Amino acid sequence: MNKTMFDKIWDSHVVHKISEKEFILYVDLHLIHEVTSPQAFDGIRLAKRTIRRPELILATTDHNTPTLNRNQPLKDKIAELQLKTLAKNCKDFGITLYDMKSPFQGIVHVIAPEQGLTHPGKIIVCGDSHTSTHGAFGTFAIGIGTSEVEHVFATQTIRQFKPKTMQINLTGSLPSRISSKDCILWIISQIGISGAREHVVEYTGNCIQSFSMESRMTLCNMSIEAGARAGMIAPDNTTFEYLRNRKHSPKHQSFEKAVEIWSTLKSDPNAQYDKVIDISVEDIEPMVTWGTNPGMSTPITGKIPELESFGSETEQLTIKRALQYMNLETAQPLAEINIDRVFIGSCTNSRIEDLRIVRDIVTGYTVNKNVHAMVVPGSTSVKKQAENEGIDKVIKNAGFEWRDAGCSMCLGMNEDILKPYERCASTSNRNFEGRQGHNGRTHLVSPAMAAASAIKGHFTDIRSWEFRT
Repeated sequence: MNKTMFDKIWDSHVVHKISEKEFILYVDLHLIHEVTSPQAFDGIRLAKRTIRRPELILATTDHNTPTLNRNQPLKDKIAELQLKTLAKNCKDFGITLYDMKSPFQGIVHVIAPEQGLTHPGKIIVCGDSHTSTHGAFGTFAIGIGTSEVEHVFATQTIRQFKPKTMQINLTGSLPSRISSKDCILWIISQIGISGAREHVVEYTGNCIQSFSMESRMTLCNMSIEAGARAGMIAPDNTTFEYLRNRKHSPKHQSFEKAVEIWSTLKSDPNAQYDKVIDISVEDIEPMVTWGTNPGMSTPITGKIPELESFGSETEQLTIKRALQYMNLETAQPLAEINIDRVFIGSCTNSRIEDLRIVRDIVTGYTVNKNVHAMVVPGSTSVKKQAENEGIDKVIKNAGFEWRDAGCSMCLGMNEDILKPYERCASTSNRNFEGRQGHNGRTHLVSPAMAAASAIKGHFTDIRSWEFRT
């Protein structure tokens, strides 16, 4: 029987079959951070258990971690407690921790790939919904709840119902200045935020093959916003070259043997998926969200849709509420929407490739006087690399804040938050009510669109941007 990539990984990790649909799976890598792990550690202690495989766990500080003034006492006492608790838990149980002083600290879904810990064929879990990022390497990577974190601690396994499979086949070449962020926002706008519910999505096609690993990670990262259990891309030479010589990648002959195995993970010819969607990417435009979920998005050349364009009364009520919250009107051109803030960062778009794009956009320009803009690298390593390349100087000269690594404004649970009713162009992944701060209004865009918007003070079509040297 011909198998999909997902089936191959799933079958090779089955420890116990509970029923036709429910299984116990072995976990290869467990990622943790300061927010979703404390209760799981408490549960382990109360049960007087040990952690099964501490060497297969990596911890980092990212979610509630400050991105400014790290040499000073923390103002946020909850954040301070979370960081101290994580440090103690990792010390007590022998877990590697990249804390704020570590040169490897950063957003959990940025540091694992860059350290060479994310390998094709693995099952990877984390108490964070955007664990699907790692699927870009040909892994089955999923977010889990706190009780499941405890279960993995104790057993190095996870109990799962087997999801369905979906193939999204992307053909053609993305137009100039269009990114994978635009691509995934367009997909979600077409299939909806539940369009991939109960499925693992495998992205295929010649368009995917042309993507860098950074672009692939962005695509898989936001698969969750379409309701998917995970997003995946078959490993290829792009994957292998990215992983070559990374800190935790296999070395020398072991790496070549690993590549031989990794190369077998692609879906077999004529493998059967539960659902197949074919998409031509030739006409995708720069995307901007206008509502309170990622499916509410429109090309920059468009207008906010009329209520009548949505079929049901329920949909119309949802859209009406979203527009009230966002303080926008139907038929309003997106290019006429002014912004107050720009946030470039998050596990979606904070890697060195993203920062290079921002540099190229803002060179020779100055941030609009009405806009407060900030760039938050995804890891300390990315920050250092950007500074070695002089990216930070260009960005700061343009008027952006240059921060330390962390989740920052993505989730609004730290000091980097929007003020009430501020409107933000954000490279993050979610835009629901209050995501970036109480009554904050979030528009999801690509790094290029965010950078250009910071300069202009409103959303602008990056395809017409005049680059300066």
